[in-house]
Amino acid sequence: MSLRLSTVILPYRRWHEGARAAWERAEQLGFHTAYTYDHLSWRSFRDGPWFGAIPTLTAAAAATERLRLGTLVTSPNFRHPVTLAKELISLDDISGGRVTLGIGAGGTGFDATALGQDPWTPRERADRFAEFVPLLDRLLTEDTVTHEGRYYSAYEARDIPGCVQRPRLPFAVAATGPRGLKLAARYGQAWVTTGDPKLYETGTPEQSVDALRGQIGKLSEACEGAGRDIAELDKVLLTGFTPDRGRPQASLDAFVDFAGRHRDLGFTEIVVHWPIPDSDFAADEKVFERIAMEAPAQLA
Repeated sequence: MSLRLSTVILPYRRWHEGARAAWERAEQLGFHTAYTYDHLSWRSFRDGPWFGAIPTLTAAAAATERLRLGTLVTSPNFRHPVTLAKELISLDDISGGRVTLGIGAGGTGFDATALGQDPWTPRERADRFAEFVPLLDRLLTEDTVTHEGRYYSAYEARDIPGCVQRPRLPFAVAATGPRGLKLAARYGQAWVTTGDPKLYETGTPEQSVDALRGQIGKLSEACEGAGRDIAELDKVLLTGFTPDRGRPQASLDAFVDFAGRHRDLGFTEIVVHWPIPDSDFAADEKVFERIAMEAPAQLA
């Protein structure tokens, strides 16, 4: 299988002041999917403009025709499965079945406390995620759902007519721990990783490759336990969080070398950030566009 190249467009610009143009250009450049972050705010962007993921993707769906769209990633930090399911079914309908839900357990950033709650412990995040994903799966595949759980409830929740994509839109599950990997193996059509965060500051690219190889090995074990072939899942690497940082986007050759090494590990999709000046995602836009247009053929 050829390696797919996708992008993630952060929702920090007004729609008519550059955001719409980026989504349209992503389709013109031939990206497989354009994702956006699903946060209430994020890191250094906290005190500046930041727009909602679902409305942004809805607008992007209306502005494009072929480009797949998705979140990278949605989490339980401020989402409830019942309301999220309704929004996703609507978005899938508006886009004509072009939506992928990237979903993860969430973290300790601004989303974790924006609703006034104390941050959840890692165990509680994992517990909530383990309940959130199966319930969301039911809500997207069944007309009526009633569920009484420890964290989430649904009472005769109606989700008619369901997704355009059948049996539901695909889940891309972000996970590195054993419980998350089990969810990916059971419910995911794809698996997402950003690498090993412990290596970001002081690790080497070689150590990162070894860590990713180990993650794929654990995913394979989880798939075996779920009675699935790991080949059934796409493996997605969101770049920018490994020790390589922005260096793969320094040139076309540098990116092809980086992507080729990760393709050889088993990754089927590489996601690069749309360039943002004066940020961790700064990059030469001409080089970025050349990567988008030329790299897939070299990685086929």
